[in-house]
Amino acid sequence: MTATQTQARNAAFAGVLQRQGAAVVLVLGIFASWFAFPHFGSPDNLRNLVLQGSFLAVIALGMTFVIISGGIDLSVGSNYALGGVLAAYGAQYGFFVAILLPLVVCSLIGLVNGLLIARTGMAPFIVTLATLLFARGLLLALTSEGSTTYKVEPGSAFLWLGQGTIFGVGVPVYITLVLFALGGLLLRRTRFGQSVFAIGGAEQSAMLMGLPVARTKISLYTLSGGLAGFAGVLTAAYLQSGVTVIGVGTELDAISVVVIGGTLLTGGAGTIIGTLVGVLLRTLIQNVINQIGTLDSNYQTVVSGAFLLVVVVIQRLLARSRTR
Repeated sequence: MTATQTQARNAAFAGVLQRQGAAVVLVLGIFASWFAFPHFGSPDNLRNLVLQGSFLAVIALGMTFVIISGGIDLSVGSNYALGGVLAAYGAQYGFFVAILLPLVVCSLIGLVNGLLIARTGMAPFIVTLATLLFARGLLLALTSEGSTTYKVEPGSAFLWLGQGTIFGVGVPVYITLVLFALGGLLLRRTRFGQSVFAIGGAEQSAMLMGLPVARTKISLYTLSGGLAGFAGVLTAAYLQSGVTVIGVGTELDAISVVVIGGTLLTGGAGTIIGTLVGVLLRTLIQNVINQIGTLDSNYQTVVSGAFLLVVVVIQRLLARSRTR
């Protein structure tokens, strides 16, 4: 085997490891947990595991598109909380108002993000940090500094979105799977998805190719805001109220699972299925810590942070090995 062939084989292996490494860790973690903890493999625990991961997964789906394009969206956590409050408030006016009100408001916040980033050239970090504060401030204004909690009346059809089950599995899980399937088709099978990868890989080249860079960015951030708001809708239906304290740090959770799933923070590479794996892996870590019982819940953050750091370092090393 020639040196060129060896180099090509090593680069291919590094690429596969970068994309599928989280999936391998997830499978190994499930097997280890299954044998180590008697209650891990119980149907109730597994159903709860996927249900708890579904809310973050919806937010992370939008974040995946944004990061692949080379951007970042720090406003999703506040949009998530705002969406939940608006959904609980709108539920008193009917099922459709409870869904449409947060979708419209949060998508508009995402639209503002996209317009400022695409049309003015402002840094995504600064723009989305500003809208993070705006959305959180709007949330506090609507709830009188958090003292008012909007509740969904028992028996409301809206509650089925969060508390309903199909074959014993929560409705949010099915909704999440449908959204991820649609997201995968959008990213891999449409010109829009090709534009997202092209912008993340080399934005100037994408512009020279005649791709609608500004329009794509606006659509991406609008999508991210809308999905964050919809995650809030599902959470409000699940908790039967608009909880004002959720969403703090959720943007960092979303970024972490996207990166753990193999999407490069520098943009230009990533998969929808990888993000789903990242969400499941993070949820698995949380579940294992709960199964141990003797560890403080704060260790979830410690483990997640350490794991993310390791993943980013490995990604950097793999990227260098592929370019040699």
